Amino acid sequence: MLKILIPTMMLIPTTWLAPSKHIWPSALAHSLIIAIFSLLWLSSPGETGWWLLSNFMALDPLSTPLLVLTCWLLPLMILASQNHTSAEPVNRQRMYLMLLTSLQIFLIIAFSATEVLLFYVMFEATLIPTLILITRWGSQGERLNAGTYFLFYTLAASLPLLVALLILQNTTGSLSLLPLPYAAAFPLISVADKLWWAGCLLAFLVKMPLYGMHLWLPKAHVEAPIAGSMILAAVLLKLGGYGMMRMMVVLEPLTKELSYPFIILALWGVIMTGSVCLRQTDLKSLIAYSSVGHMGLVAGGILIQTPWGFTGALILMIAHGLTSSALFCLANTNYERTHTRTMMLARGMQMLLPLMTSWWFIATLANLALPPLPNLMGELMIITSLFNWSWMTIVLTGGGTLITAGYSLYMFLMTQRGPVPQHILALNPSHTREHLLLALHLLPLLLLILNPTLVWGWTA
Repeated sequence: MLKILIPTMMLIPTTWLAPSKHIWPSALAHSLIIAIFSLLWLSSPGETGWWLLSNFMALDPLSTPLLVLTCWLLPLMILASQNHTSAEPVNRQRMYLMLLTSLQIFLIIAFSATEVLLFYVMFEATLIPTLILITRWGSQGERLNAGTYFLFYTLAASLPLLVALLILQNTTGSLSLLPLPYAAAFPLISVADKLWWAGCLLAFLVKMPLYGMHLWLPKAHVEAPIAGSMILAAVLLKLGGYGMMRMMVVLEPLTKELSYPFIILALWGVIMTGSVCLRQTDLKSLIAYSSVGHMGLVAGGILIQTPWGFTGALILMIAHGLTSSALFCLANTNYERTHTRTMMLARGMQMLLPLMTSWWFIATLANLALPPLPNLMGELMIITSLFNWSWMTIVLTGGGTLITAGYSLYMFLMTQRGPVPQHILALNPSHTREHLLLALHLLPLLLLILNPTLVWGWTA
């Protein structure tokens, strides 16, 4: 565990002490080595359970894929941000890299924590670097508003979680994830117990975000710089799903009765956010709303508490992390050249950047869950387990997948096809850096087809 965590921490002095012309290459090389070493975590022992166990940190089949995804994304964020921050003073570039690194440190500790309270502290700590990234490096004046939304939605929801955890500590005597599943079940009868259940889950549902509590997400995504959007879509939303999976074990008897409204909200959100995407003009906003829909499916899969639902949710979280991050990178390459996110003003890109169109095509097909990609595998497992729970859900999930296919193709056709607008006279060609960035997003996704057991979680 420390073989990854200590080098990540040492990246902070590296960025501050490296000569100005070597900041980006050294940070990229350093983080890429960390990412490659983190792949060793995937070769876990055969039996399901914990390994690399210490007093505070451990790995299990649920946290490993998310940890590897976190480590894999840091070099990609550095690659994506290089052009975006090149005009900034050197100290600000160093600060930017330091925030990304600190975010990775918090996420590694959060995903590998064995104490729920340590997880909670790190869950909250990720707020600070993300908030600074959005409010300092965001693209427009609206960014302060987006930062406020992001901060207050997350804080307001996670205060009840802290109280719920303290109550849990009081009743069971421990907050360690190792004995918690074996603690005696609560006779959850009174209204206070039901409020405790809601308090345990609310913070994670807002972070996911569940439809109805999702208003901070499109704002934060649209205003954040490229690295902010990537880490938000790929890893920070997954903190919510991971937290829910961990807490579900403790909330056992109550969930059967109390989860109905949340499952309905999640599935209704798949339809509603898809419909919003169909009439979106802003490219980043469209990708952000599509994330809400995919996370709605994940929330539904977790809340019905079947092994298939859990597995499907984990696979979809990993696949969506890589896909949406790739889509944000593609949107950013367009934005850096045309300086607009409005799809009507940046059409016909296939004529100007033909190779980029092939990346757009693969990422779009991944977003609409084309077989045999892991996105489809995750969605099918969730839809099957929901259908097994109640056949009525097929109306919402089936409609949601149709709408997803619709807006994904709409996004592809609007950006790539059609006549080139009159005002676009000359564009910079695409760089090798951008093609490498997209290859590193989409290759892992394609390779997961060959060995999906790596991200199956507990059922592997």
